[in-house]
Amino acid sequence: MFRPPLPPVPVERQKIDLDADVLFGAIPSRDVDASLDAVTDQLQRHGIRTGLICSLRGALFDACSGNDEMRKASEQDPGLVPVGTVDIRDALTAETEIGRLAETGVRLLRLFPVEQGVEPDSPGLQHVIDVAVAHGLVLLTSGDVSQFWRPFSGARVCFLDVHAYRVADFVILARREPGFVASTRSLVGPDSIERVAGEVGAHHLAYGSRAPLHDVMPSAMRLRMAALNDEEWQQAAGGTASRWLETADLEDEK
Repeated sequence: MFRPPLPPVPVERQKIDLDADVLFGAIPSRDVDASLDAVTDQLQRHGIRTGLICSLRGALFDACSGNDEMRKASEQDPGLVPVGTVDIRDALTAETEIGRLAETGVRLLRLFPVEQGVEPDSPGLQHVIDVAVAHGLVLLTSGDVSQFWRPFSGARVCFLDVHAYRVADFVILARREPGFVASTRSLVGPDSIERVAGEVGAHHLAYGSRAPLHDVMPSAMRLRMAALNDEEWQQAAGGTASRWLETADLEDEK
């Protein structure tokens, strides 16, 4: 069956400034090269300038050594933005680790409640969020926004798994939660990205690919072809995530 070719990507959309959903490290159960070099090469090949990086070791095995690995990686490549993580199941140890991350200048904390088997109403999850917010950290989290939104109320948080069929739920939440942001990775519907931007503004969107666990091409192409104006597109392609870092710098100066 004949399919007409896609329209060309505008030149000004060839480069995505910042990817909010990047991982690196060992993945024993999958035949994927998730080394830092492989991941950064993947981003560059798809026209993504840099990313917020989090260690898979920290997420799946040991948060402390994984965070050390993450900081070392960001020191080797200063263009990458370090993102810490904790084991939500041990909220007391997580409390100490969040303090250590903040002291070393890390400004973002990625949570893995689904991967760590943590329920939305877990006291440990609420405590970890509260401690992170008290330290001025911006949160990134996996999980269905319609299930996990409540403990994040009042926080600055990017929900990394907002799917097209949850757009209405996210918009309703974002109307009253100015700090709620949706990653564009799973906003694959024909108007999902556009609907969020139109209803609550593109500052509630941040590009994310989940490299190297997901193919970067679909999410990057969907954003590049989104029916957004130039200002909205630049906001989603890096402006929102960059603002998290600028806000943290301003808080440090107080």
